[in-house]
Amino acid sequence: MSRILYTGGTFDLFHYGHANFLKQCYNLSNKVVVSLNTDEFIEQYKGSKPILSYKEREASLLQCKYVHSVVPNIGGADSKPSILNVKPDIIAIGDDWARKNYYDQMQFTQEWLDEQEITLVYLPYTRGISTTEIKSKIVALSVGSRT
Repeated sequence: MSRILYTGGTFDLFHYGHANFLKQCYNLSNKVVVSLNTDEFIEQYKGSKPILSYKEREASLLQCKYVHSVVPNIGGADSKPSILNVKPDIIAIGDDWARKNYYDQMQFTQEWLDEQEITLVYLPYTRGISTTEIKSKIVALSVGSRT
């Protein structure tokens, strides 16, 4: 029986924390599908453009042996259209979302997941690495080299 796992995100500046998360996804399923946020949605949601373009981020993900396919997040803030296109059995997110309202963020409810027969799982988030931290280090190095 095939088990399709859906996860989504920006995946800017692909790093070992991303790879660790995707490996966990891979271990839970037969097929990992990443719904990748578009450049336009990232700029609208985060207020700034990603460092890498959609195509660059997509190419990085497709080089990861734990990812079977990448699809654009066609719904923006509403993840349901992308989820319905993928038809996953599992949605995986990092456990850093455990204290946030992931349901509101993705604009679905537990009842909607139950109707679609989708299980939501929280996977351990890799501490000590993030795209935000990498960007901060780059800025600090850049500022430090000017003095």
